[in-house]
Amino acid sequence: MTLTATGPRHADTDAPLIAPLIERWSPRAYDPTAELTDADVRTLLEAARWAPSAMNLQPWRFIVARRGSESFTLIHDALMGFNQAWADSAAALIVNIAELTDEDGKPRPWAKYDLGQAVAHLTVQAQHDGLHTHQMGGFDGARLAEAFDLREGLEIVSITAVGKVGDASSLPEPLREREVAPRSRKPLDELVITAA
Repeated sequence: MTLTATGPRHADTDAPLIAPLIERWSPRAYDPTAELTDADVRTLLEAARWAPSAMNLQPWRFIVARRGSESFTLIHDALMGFNQAWADSAAALIVNIAELTDEDGKPRPWAKYDLGQAVAHLTVQAQHDGLHTHQMGGFDGARLAEAFDLREGLEIVSITAVGKVGDASSLPEPLREREVAPRSRKPLDELVITAA
């Protein structure tokens, strides 16, 4: 069964949303032949650049590595668990870094929140452009920080796989089963503490 960006993966929302949000999901099966152009990468990073941030400090940094590069291999090798089983077919891996302190050591307490917004903007832009993303938290951050010589005060928060959706049958079990399982979310009344 080949999955595409349309069809059964659309979110069943309780309110009308824009198409990139309805269509967005996090595949693990990527097309191992699809590539990102320089323009593709620039557009994704430009979307991240225009995310809001506290005091407009923009405390985010990114390492972008396309499949086949030495940097891609370094990032892939630092992934943990099942992430290594599927992420090698993504067109690119993006390391998402929060600048927790400036170069003088002054704290930036909202850095992780701001980075999250930047990555969300990147994700929605990717979906709009016919790409898919998958966020990962399973990685060896210390290994990556050393490999890329990150200064003190920079923290790797997540890694984003980006590419075109591939064939779910290429995944090992149980990932294949998870790839085609129905999408679900908690109901809003479980998420909202109070509404006036």
